[in-house]
Amino acid sequence: MADIKAPTRLLFLREEELRQGIELLYFAYRDFTRGPDEILDGYGFGRAHHRVIYFVGRHPGMTVSDLLGILRITKQSLSRVLGQLVDEGFITQQRGERDKRQRLLTLTEKGVELERQLSQNQRDRIARAFRNAGADAVEGFRRVMLGIVDEADRARFDRPREPGA
Repeated sequence: MADIKAPTRLLFLREEELRQGIELLYFAYRDFTRGPDEILDGYGFGRAHHRVIYFVGRHPGMTVSDLLGILRITKQSLSRVLGQLVDEGFITQQRGERDKRQRLLTLTEKGVELERQLSQNQRDRIARAFRNAGADAVEGFRRVMLGIVDEADRARFDRPREPGA
């Protein structure tokens, strides 16, 4: 069966286009994280805290093991960040019902509010960029980003997510 997503014409990229793509990613990431960084600084938190808050908010009840798999950081690094977020009341940990060794993570109301503040500027930026670029560009962006993501993580994006899930 033919791949219906295969491009109909070959794309030849020059060195300058590739380098500009790298620079655009750097500049976009810098600007994408600036607003949240300012908020995090007020709490004495860093980007690792933001990532933990974001993914726990996206996947309430996720295990510490699942979070380690997403973030790809050491247990020691996660323990420091997670411990601080739990101690300061942004995240709760509960034992798993079937496996008491599991620690299930959920944002508290305080954590939900911080996640909302941290993500609002980012959602606004992405929404504005998507509206300006148009529907075809949105799908193109998604395909480019999936092409950059390691193959093992691409399956996370195969199925549409429910709103709020």
